[in-house]
Amino acid sequence: MAALWGDAQQGAHATFTKFVPGYDAGMHTHTNDVWIVVLKGAYIYKDDAGEKRVGAGSFLRVPGGHKHQSGGDAKEGALFYEESSGKFDLILTK
Repeated sequence: MAALWGDAQQGAHATFTKFVPGYDAGMHTHTNDVWIVVLKGAYIYKDDAGEKRVGAGSFLRVPGGHKHQSGGDAKEGALFYEESSGKFDLILTK
């Protein structure tokens, strides 16, 4: 994560975040809403509704408290802009 503004450990923030190819964050939630715009590669998003490939130029909103899995495309990974109104956390779930 590279900070653009704010501090992800303290509160509202924006970052450029990179997932290496095949990265899988596992099933988790965040306390705060997260807004994502994919710049390169593809962000792989899974929840109860199924799997979604979010490609370059696409937007995704992840509501706070929503259980999901996220990762990077197996070949390209993902580079994305991420913004949140609160500090970043990743709460692992089953």
